[in-house]
Amino acid sequence: MIGDPALYDLLHTLDIPFQYYEHPPAATIDEALRYWKDIDAVFCRNIFFRNHKGNRHYLVIMRHDRLLDIHALEKYVRQGKLSFASEARLQKYLGVKPGSVSPFGLIHDREHHVHLFIDRLLSEAEKLTFHPNDNRATLVISNSNFFRFLKHTGNFWEWIDFFFKDQFAGQ
Repeated sequence: MIGDPALYDLLHTLDIPFQYYEHPPAATIDEALRYWKDIDAVFCRNIFFRNHKGNRHYLVIMRHDRLLDIHALEKYVRQGKLSFASEARLQKYLGVKPGSVSPFGLIHDREHHVHLFIDRLLSEAEKLTFHPNDNRATLVISNSNFFRFLKHTGNFWEWIDFFFKDQFAGQ
């Protein structure tokens, strides 16, 4: 299987089942949507930010068709301007390369440095999709097992509603 062997070992240890889908590299949601046509799950967009000082990092997990109001998030976290984290920061905190950002990368954040913001709408989803730390595959995991995984990582997370009013693509 393509992906992070440490992730698969952990999911097995935690007895968390998943469905595996292999596909060509998909670094963006638009690319991934071509390969997700037959997958029955809510697709997630994952964005990794750093604050202006570079000493705090945030992973935003949201439905793929939502648009984040980054200014509202900046006001909420009160850490100045947020920007996308560099490739070096992605590697250091999540063990991933650009285009493969995934909450599964939290297995590499042993100091629990990364703070998660999760789209409240994902609480309603039965199944979620994420890369297995490699954008050449997608895993489908139940919502309850995803939160079991998060509990295991020990990273702090919270629900958010920082989205533009016209949030859904194509509506």
